[in-house]
Amino acid sequence: MAQTFSGRKRTEQLAAMNGHVYDMIIIGGGITGAGIALDATTRGMNVAVFEMQDFAAGTSSRSTKLVHGGLRYLKQFEVKMVAEVGKERAIVYENGPHVTTPEWMLLPMHKGGTFGPFSTSIGLRVYDFLAGVKRSERRSMLSVEQTLVKEPLVKQDGLKGGGYYVEYRTDDARLTIEVMKEAVHRGAAAVNYAKVDAFIYDEAGKVNGVRVIDLLTGTEYEVHAKRIVNAAGPWVDTLREKDGSRTGKKLQLSKGVHIVIDQSRFPLKQAIYFDTPDGRMVFAIPRDGKAYVGTTDTFYKEDAVHPKMTVADRKYVIDAINYMFPSVKITEDDVESSWAGVRPLIYEEGKSASEISRKDEIWQSASGLITIAGGKLTGYRKMAELVVDLVANLLKQEGQGSYKACSTKHMSISGGAVGGSAGFPAFVQRKADEGVGHGLTREQAQHLAHMYGSNVDHLYDIIAKRGAEAQGAGLALDVFAQLVYAIEQEMVVKPVDFFIRRTGALFFTIGWVRAWKTPVIAYMAQYLGWSNTEEQMYTDELEQRLTEAVVPVDLPQ
Repeated sequence: MAQTFSGRKRTEQLAAMNGHVYDMIIIGGGITGAGIALDATTRGMNVAVFEMQDFAAGTSSRSTKLVHGGLRYLKQFEVKMVAEVGKERAIVYENGPHVTTPEWMLLPMHKGGTFGPFSTSIGLRVYDFLAGVKRSERRSMLSVEQTLVKEPLVKQDGLKGGGYYVEYRTDDARLTIEVMKEAVHRGAAAVNYAKVDAFIYDEAGKVNGVRVIDLLTGTEYEVHAKRIVNAAGPWVDTLREKDGSRTGKKLQLSKGVHIVIDQSRFPLKQAIYFDTPDGRMVFAIPRDGKAYVGTTDTFYKEDAVHPKMTVADRKYVIDAINYMFPSVKITEDDVESSWAGVRPLIYEEGKSASEISRKDEIWQSASGLITIAGGKLTGYRKMAELVVDLVANLLKQEGQGSYKACSTKHMSISGGAVGGSAGFPAFVQRKADEGVGHGLTREQAQHLAHMYGSNVDHLYDIIAKRGAEAQGAGLALDVFAQLVYAIEQEMVVKPVDFFIRRTGALFFTIGWVRAWKTPVIAYMAQYLGWSNTEEQMYTDELEQRLTEAVVPVDLPQ
């Protein structure tokens, strides 16, 4: 069955999956589910993915947006994790240079702070060794003067110098969508807004299917598989409850909040990783004319679908900025946007949210349901490999087929065919030249080439064949190309999918969302055949997200 990843054909895709028997059903369309789908499909398994929200709508679009090597885990002596995620981030980078970028990180050291010059030097050296950091990216130690040259805004009082090392910045939601697109391209069937509502069991009590509800139409489907994997992130325990297997270890949700400030107010030159007076670590990262700062780390028991920034969260991050960068004097009025996300951690008695391990674990229930819990964005590929190894072995033992070994280590994700990280800058310039020939400004073309990688050709094709439509729709060429591509090849079905997860604009260029929301919604309504009621509902949903990004909720302390 040819798979589609079109928002227009989503309902047909679901109907085609009804009654089908797959090798594997994956519940959850975040980075973990996407990684498992790609790995399993490339080994020859027939795979279905169901996501109850949009792809990456949970934890996978709400992180600190770093594919990082886990320096903080050295503090907790999690040596194996540092070694593994450190090596993985280089693989993630090579397989998708368009969604991941090396970012030099400055760790300022202050008198009385968590990190001293000796421990930092040793820690970063160990980190370089464990993470297999290439020579050009190995750490260096900076004097007070060198530290202030890198970032003049850093607090000078008690400054003892800095550590300088490389992290990798990513667009988490686009990383997820590119991995999922690659899986679909290779044969996986994946659908968003499709909620697994119940499990189906055989006579022996083994799980062999799911009941799926299309949340957009209310239609129910039944889909079967030899193995079912629960990769639902914050919702894995909810599914274990449905399976009657929520015993032993369980999840503890932790909330993280980030705020975005324009660089005209916070002219940060350099990514900074710093400790706050309460001993927590916070990132401040420049990105495309903005600076974003986070994260908080607090236990969370509210609605995991729509976590919100509270007044206290915002105050904590602003206080952290003003503590480390005292000259900027940031206030609530400077916050342009924000996002809140929940991390699904595996509960550990007596530990605070920031102390709980980020390790991943795989559990199997008596019914055969496989659950992957915990874990980190950076380790998604390795986590997927472990899950698919397990499923392949189980199926082999039962005489249900033999599957190839994992081959994702050197496999480009969708958009990643750009000549590797070394060839990417030249690729962007070449494609920017082409984009100018299609009527884009050089800046627009560079942005699209950088964001979509080798898929930018699809956007140029849309402009060449249908660019005339853009004017009639009141859309700029670059906006039009992104929108049509997102609907037809990235399963966008709602305005929030486009403005939050496919473009990241609601977080980083909220003014762009306000400028284009009306013509974008009008075009989507016409193209996807919405009723007036649906158009109003999707408009209201976007307005609510715009408000939440700026206005915190005030919870009683």
